[in-house]
Amino acid sequence: MRKVIGIGETVLDIIFKEGQPVNAVPGGSTFNAIISLGRCGVNSTFISEAGNDRIGDYVIKFLKDNGVNADNVNIFPDSKSPISLAFLDENNNADYIFYKDHPHDQLEFVYPEVNPDDIVIFGSFFAINPVVRPQVAGFLEYAHNHGAILYYDVNFRSQHKDEIMKITPNLIENLEFADIVRGSHEDFEILYKQPDADKVYNSEISFYCKKFICTRGSEPVSIRAENNFAKEYDVLKTDAVSTIGAGDNFNAGFIFGMLKSNITHYDIENGLTEKQWDRLISSGLSFSAECCKDIYNYVSSEFGEKMKLEE
Repeated sequence: MRKVIGIGETVLDIIFKEGQPVNAVPGGSTFNAIISLGRCGVNSTFISEAGNDRIGDYVIKFLKDNGVNADNVNIFPDSKSPISLAFLDENNNADYIFYKDHPHDQLEFVYPEVNPDDIVIFGSFFAINPVVRPQVAGFLEYAHNHGAILYYDVNFRSQHKDEIMKITPNLIENLEFADIVRGSHEDFEILYKQPDADKVYNSEISFYCKKFICTRGSEPVSIRAENNFAKEYDVLKTDAVSTIGAGDNFNAGFIFGMLKSNITHYDIENGLTEKQWDRLISSGLSFSAECCKDIYNYVSSEFGEKMKLEE
């Protein structure tokens, strides 16, 4: 059975609406995607570190309760769990403040078994952070050499804009590792001062990775790939309660679509057909829309059960 391995940070998201806290849920970019995949019955593993506190215990239990293997989430004696405050605006989009009190990131873990056509999802600042870069890059190289499909979500936030020069070599190496790259127009505006999908793909991405997804919130999703493939996909209309995790769940849905359609590394290397792209984007958009229906960071358990039945 193929599996999905996520590597990324864990954080407790405290969500505010109209100035008042309304929820507190475990989060993190890759974490959110892995929880949704676990709820859909996907064989999922998460690699991370958690604080030596109640939140860390809660995060690990939450992973296990949602069907995710947490054996590679380490707790270090002198670390505290990071917290993020997510403030929803009138359009239910979030503005974040992050608090982190780790003495230093350590990320010590034993590599999980990786088999051909397994899928590895990685991204956000965690994937380019110089402090844990040797461990992250080592695992990505290991997964690549074992035939995994590597899915990279750029997910670069504005609070790191002053570090762009420092992290650029790591960003480029991630693009080289990746079989599929996704990012938002906001990511590329911060990184390249250019939100246009064609210009970003042609000048910054295509030399390293041929398959590119650019999301733009409620605007159409842009796909660019080898053989001059280009297509736009309308986003599903939904009354969003919260957009937190919308991109993360697009990733989850896209990966779920790859598993359901049995997209292999061979298919990736030889170029996806338009019909395959259509199915994958449709799956990504359905997961994203489902996540936005509630104030949680993932698809609902009921949606997950439905996906299991449809496999």
